[in-house]
Amino acid sequence: MAKADHLDEKIVQVNQRLKAAQLGLQIERRHTKLNLRGTLPPRPASAKLRPHQQRLCLGLPATPTGLKQAEQEVKIIAGQLLQHSFDWHNYLTFSGGKRLSQMNLAEQLQAFEQHFLSELPRQSNPAATKTTWNSAYAPYVRKLAAIAAEHPSLTLVEAIYKTVQATELNSRSRQLCCTTLSALAAFLMLPLPHDLKVLAGEYGSRNVRSRQLPSDEEIVSHWKNIPNPAWRFVYGVMATYGLRNHEVFFCNFSSLCQPKTARGDTMIEVLPATKTGSHQVWAFYPEWIEEFELRTIQLPDLETDLTKTTLQRIGQRVTAQFRRYGIPFSPYNLRHAWAVRTIHFGLPDTVAAKMMGHSVAVHTRTYHQWITARDQQQAVDLALSRRGVPEQWAGNETIR
Repeated sequence: MAKADHLDEKIVQVNQRLKAAQLGLQIERRHTKLNLRGTLPPRPASAKLRPHQQRLCLGLPATPTGLKQAEQEVKIIAGQLLQHSFDWHNYLTFSGGKRLSQMNLAEQLQAFEQHFLSELPRQSNPAATKTTWNSAYAPYVRKLAAIAAEHPSLTLVEAIYKTVQATELNSRSRQLCCTTLSALAAFLMLPLPHDLKVLAGEYGSRNVRSRQLPSDEEIVSHWKNIPNPAWRFVYGVMATYGLRNHEVFFCNFSSLCQPKTARGDTMIEVLPATKTGSHQVWAFYPEWIEEFELRTIQLPDLETDLTKTTLQRIGQRVTAQFRRYGIPFSPYNLRHAWAVRTIHFGLPDTVAAKMMGHSVAVHTRTYHQWITARDQQQAVDLALSRRGVPEQWAGNETIR
């Protein structure tokens, strides 16, 4: 107890020197550790915009030696604040109370995952964030760890470049790898000699493989061949509303239970727990609501508690059922067919993109390229019929 009292007296003396130097920071003892207290910039992901009073864990022991180190640390931080170069990432601690500089690679990668899932401003939809991590980021973090372990003589920067080069150029995997490792390098404050965007190559509409989407007749035909009513409902909703695999299980279907004549009775609401959050969708075609018996709402008994499962696993179950029932196309092809259908109907891209839960740029880049010769002929016939062009000019006849 006497030792603690003696140290507290020394802390008072140090703080008097810091105050006289007008550094605006003080040292305090919290149990067996020393902290800094003062006006600091907002932490990452903080809702506050201006500097305010905060504590910073120095990670130093509450001992005379620790106090000497703390005084020097305070002077360094005060200098950073004056030069506007202070960065919280230099001082944040993660599991085990370690700073990034004190961690090995495995611990740094774990801290990056922790940061991605909890620190970034995505908390309005944590389930979607977890799905994004598992499907888009985690594979390349694991790949980096494996390459670093296989080649221990490489520096982390060299291992990052080797991981990128291990993916196919101009591919989706190369793009995701560069995105993931760029974010990791920024998190670790690790300078890269060359921006990974340079190595990402080109991946976009020119690189997406063309798809042979099912016709409307094929969609109806395969629905009839599904023996389970609950899975018929899933199939029918995806076809009618263009939903993602998992979204079917996170929808408000109450409007379908209203009288058929009610205004807006074809609209359903996708709930916030999904990949892109809450949005409303309308049926294309509305008559499929009756044909697919969607007013009788019945879903398969799947685990949808996102504390026990993920959106990705739910989507995988849907894909597995499609295979089980011998459906010759993927669930996503129902979504793609819905998107192309809205183009034929003349629905503005801004509206269709909002219903699908993505940007207009993604919508036009992804879906307009899939309009086949068959689709173009249908669009021509529809356009000519609206203008009252003689019937013999439409179809496969040459327009003179």
